[in-house]
Amino acid sequence: MLQQTQVKRVDGRWQRWLGRFPNVRALADAQTADVLEEWQGMGYNRRALSLRNAARAVCDGGGEMPREYADLVALPGIGPATAAGIRAFAYDLPGVYLETNVRAVFLHELFPDREGVGDREIEPLVWQCCPAGDDDPSDDPRTWYYALLDYGAYLKQTLPNPSRRSKGHVRQSRFEGSHRQKRAALVRLLLSHNEGVDSGTLARELSALEEKAGRSELGDGEVEAILLELAREGFCHQQGGIWLS
Repeated sequence: MLQQTQVKRVDGRWQRWLGRFPNVRALADAQTADVLEEWQGMGYNRRALSLRNAARAVCDGGGEMPREYADLVALPGIGPATAAGIRAFAYDLPGVYLETNVRAVFLHELFPDREGVGDREIEPLVWQCCPAGDDDPSDDPRTWYYALLDYGAYLKQTLPNPSRRSKGHVRQSRFEGSHRQKRAALVRLLLSHNEGVDSGTLARELSALEEKAGRSELGDGEVEAILLELAREGFCHQQGGIWLS
């Protein structure tokens, strides 16, 4: 949930999520519409489906979350940083957990006057600095990364964001009016029609939202193209001319 979403937005939502999906099996068995409905307001709906699909893969593998890095990155939606984060926070195991706040700390402390610093330069340093194990509760991987996350957040509040000096830093594009915004709006509209809805109705409803925001309405063909795109990614499906989430 914390991938590209602020802590203040996640707080309260993860508790509600666990109330609805209290364990891996409950999430694995959940319908797409239920998962997306609970995720609304968290951004990037794809993460919700990846989380559900990862839960299914875990259940298929015996029901226990993997500990090994290679097994974690084989799960849907889990990349190198997330795998290292799971190892550190769930199992107190060492690894290169290089997310935005951790990156900010290393850029600020070790590359104070450099621009365009690549992760390949930072990753070996993150590994060298990470405690090797959990022998000392005050200096273990979990505690170390908790501290880095807090320090990185502090730096971003008090200084120009050090992460902007990263070689891979990309300023996020505007959401309003973007293709991503239209996809998200269509997902919400699909969820509002529990019994399904035809593409023409969706086109009219989405166009009304666009016009209300001062943008041009969308044609039926444009909406149909987005629906097909969402269907390919598992967000919805068509049955007898009716679209369902």
